[in-house]
Amino acid sequence: MKLVSWNVNGLRACVKKGFLDYFHEVDADIFCLQETKLQAGQIDLELEGYEQYWNYAEKKGYSGTAVFTKQRPLSVSYGVGDNEDEVEGRIITLEFDQFYLVNIYTPNAKRDLSRLAERLEWEDEMRVYLKELDQVKPVILCGDLNVAHQEIDLKNYKTNRGNSGFTDEEREKMTKLLTAGFVDSFRYFYPETTDSYTWWSYMNKVRERNIGWRIDYFIVSERLTSRLHKASIHSHILGSDHCPVILELR
Repeated sequence: MKLVSWNVNGLRACVKKGFLDYFHEVDADIFCLQETKLQAGQIDLELEGYEQYWNYAEKKGYSGTAVFTKQRPLSVSYGVGDNEDEVEGRIITLEFDQFYLVNIYTPNAKRDLSRLAERLEWEDEMRVYLKELDQVKPVILCGDLNVAHQEIDLKNYKTNRGNSGFTDEEREKMTKLLTAGFVDSFRYFYPETTDSYTWWSYMNKVRERNIGWRIDYFIVSERLTSRLHKASIHSHILGSDHCPVILELR
């Protein structure tokens, strides 16, 4: 089984930059998007063989998530747990026979860290939610988690210490999640690999020089590690300031 996750930073713009070519080429069983930045009716994707599930933000041109899947899920929910009133369209959970898939777009703490407290509350709420799901069946969490967990997950870790996405508080929340029974699939295969990033600033030649951050993840329940076959980053795929990340299961 192949799963793909990609923050497209505006799906309509990404479609104009080759999204559909990549979508058909990669032939994923489940394809997850973050930051779709559109409302219902603003795009019509003909994806033969796929069920489509969308969570739109109330605010126009902002946030939003989607999941395209070949296999129809047993159930679909939006938001966390029983609270489906999630106005920024950041979460979709699909239940399948053998696992839950949770596609999320984690709030950014903002450059001035004005949203950090809210972000940390989100992390605690998500960890509780994921642990509850994990008690029922294994979980696959994917998406733009807006944090570089370790120093090897970004190029300039010294100068970015304390900045949004690399605060001690955000990194500690990721550590808490991983010690609660979850595994970062990329680090499972490549614990010491450097220069593997999923997001680059649009500043001049930053991506060309690979000055990036790894903030897009597939995180799985520990008991799924025996099914992990491959984790990869398709950094050669353009169309967004993020690139797709891939998880393959046996």
